Amino acid sequence: MLKKERFLKILSELDKNDIVTVNDLTTLLNCSDMTIRRDLEELSESGKLIRIHGGAQKISVSPLEEASHVEKRQVHIKEKQELAKLAANQIDNFDTVFIGPGTTLELIAQNITKDINSLRVVTISIPVFESFKNSDLNCELILAGGIYRSRSGTLIGALASNAVNGLKFDKAFVGVNGIQNSQIMTANTEEGRIQSVALNNSQTKYIVADRYKLNRNDFYTFYSLDDVDYLVTNKSTSKETIDYYQQYLRLITK
Repeated sequence: MLKKERFLKILSELDKNDIVTVNDLTTLLNCSDMTIRRDLEELSESGKLIRIHGGAQKISVSPLEEASHVEKRQVHIKEKQELAKLAANQIDNFDTVFIGPGTTLELIAQNITKDINSLRVVTISIPVFESFKNSDLNCELILAGGIYRSRSGTLIGALASNAVNGLKFDKAFVGVNGIQNSQIMTANTEEGRIQSVALNNSQTKYIVADRYKLNRNDFYTFYSLDDVDYLVTNKSTSKETIDYYQQYLRLITK
């Protein structure tokens, strides 16, 4: 079988199964495992798949139009609640934290169960601001002003960016639309730039991404996993995916 035919077969299997193993492909294509490994490496280098231990994983691509804030609230609710609890557990008394936009992050306030006597929260997200304002937490709440972006309920632009740039944080929690290899992506460039500033200004950096965001592309790469401390994701994430991302940073799954 010609290399081009093998490549087409491998990509066809990924379309059907999302993950393929070297053992499965050697049987399917009647090739040596060395040949399959070389094929997977070449396809990975050309951006056609993601190489994982013992096989490969499909790259998911986000749709051209970003889902609205209201639409995002309706999907993967269980996974988002799980992550909000994990993220909330990282917040301690007297912390100054940045919390970015996102339907997972706006659930953090209701999941803080520790005895918090003093907390400072900075955000560019109106829904995150409202969730903390309506909570019983004793916190100083700061909303960085800017231009309102209705699709995500976020304040963006130079005003918001300059405000965040002048602040320092103990911890920053940032959501994403996609992560592929070390690239952290979102749909809007200005949101991404402000979140990049917040991460740079934070002692401890957290990326919060449910398992559906992993191995997924989006429009704008704004940060690298190599520069992040923790990835907060679901415990139901596949072992292969967890093993793959542990090469970049530490994972929090429970």
